[in-house]
Amino acid sequence: MDYIFGNHTPFERYFMRIPTLCTDRLVLRRITLRDTDDMYEYSKDPNVTRYLLWSPHPDREYTREYIRLVKRQYRKGEFFDWGLELKDTGKMIGTCGITSVDYQNNSCEIGYVISAKYWGRGYASEAVRRVLGVCFDEFGFRRVEALHMYGNDASGRVMEKCGMTKEGVLRDAIFVKDEYKTVCVWSILKDEYYAHGNKA
Repeated sequence: MDYIFGNHTPFERYFMRIPTLCTDRLVLRRITLRDTDDMYEYSKDPNVTRYLLWSPHPDREYTREYIRLVKRQYRKGEFFDWGLELKDTGKMIGTCGITSVDYQNNSCEIGYVISAKYWGRGYASEAVRRVLGVCFDEFGFRRVEALHMYGNDASGRVMEKCGMTKEGVLRDAIFVKDEYKTVCVWSILKDEYYAHGNKA
């Protein structure tokens, strides 16, 4: 069945045929089964998943099945993440994309994960800036927000580097991994994005 011709929003149709994007050092592209080993390498790391909603992948087959699910979700317009590939090596080091959309209020939330081996090199902020461009240039969202669990200061620094403003802290806002977690909320508005020198 070709889901492209189904009853989907332009946003969903965009991700059914998710385009390949580039930055100075990264290729943002569709996640495929060829990424199994690279994704498993960082997804099994408890340091990577410490502040995420999901737990470390227990084995390579789990990662493979997850990517098979992702492929099905792409076809249905239900998955909005790019794989992050290093231009110079072809290695997939994480993902970045849109985690949820609020159509009524013309806003969305973005998220990302980077292999611990590549922390501190600016890859996350590079990917986030490119995805923000899609959010504002392609879809015209008024607001984009990002969340991180309290204590994940490195993620907060990424959001700040990308021009986002910290709006506040939601105490014990989510229950995950058998405990309540406090969440920090950041956002950037369309006008602010363009005021930072980005082009419409």
